[in-house]
Amino acid sequence: MATSTGTGWAQLRQQARSLETQTENLFHTYSQYAALTKPPPTPSEEELRTESQLQDILDRRETLITQLTRLLDSEATLTSSALKQNNLARHREILADHRRELARLTAAIAEARDRANLLHNVRNDIDAFRSANQTEADYMLEERGRIDESHNMIDGVLSQAYAINENFGLQRETLASINRRIVGAAGAVPGMNALIGKIGNKRRRDAVILGAFIGVCFLVVLLLR
Repeated sequence: MATSTGTGWAQLRQQARSLETQTENLFHTYSQYAALTKPPPTPSEEELRTESQLQDILDRRETLITQLTRLLDSEATLTSSALKQNNLARHREILADHRRELARLTAAIAEARDRANLLHNVRNDIDAFRSANQTEADYMLEERGRIDESHNMIDGVLSQAYAINENFGLQRETLASINRRIVGAAGAVPGMNALIGKIGNKRRRDAVILGAFIGVCFLVVLLLR
């Protein structure tokens, strides 16, 4: 019985030491994710697999320690070895240290990822703010261009109006000059003023005759009613 118990103890201890070594190797890999200055936004498959392997090995070691404890308790009636007690305590101590280390590394990785995501979000907000300001600036430039185009159009219309007004002034001066020349020419020709006066008298006489005729016609119409 003692030999069988001793063999079982030795096998379980060998498995426990092997799992402790595997745990150390996995910690070496897992700690590299905590050392990243710019971790990816989400955990990679390898990171998740390493964390899962660590948790699985720690649970298996917990089971082995439970089995070792039962073996040691079964020897209570026999001669219990103080060395076995020390070995079991050491396995428990190492397991507790490894659980604390896993929790520390997991927290460090999560903190680094949160910090990186926060910086990423801040950069995105800054880029969005700059993009919005750039869009607004482009809109203001377009509006300024349209206003300048409207001003240029108004300036063109005003220039045309000033040119037309100046042309009208020149035409007025030309007509006034022609009128002065006609008057001057009429004064220079003998009898021209008298002829013009006769023409005017004839027009007035024709107007009087036409008015009298219209008046007679009106009276005739009134008498016939």
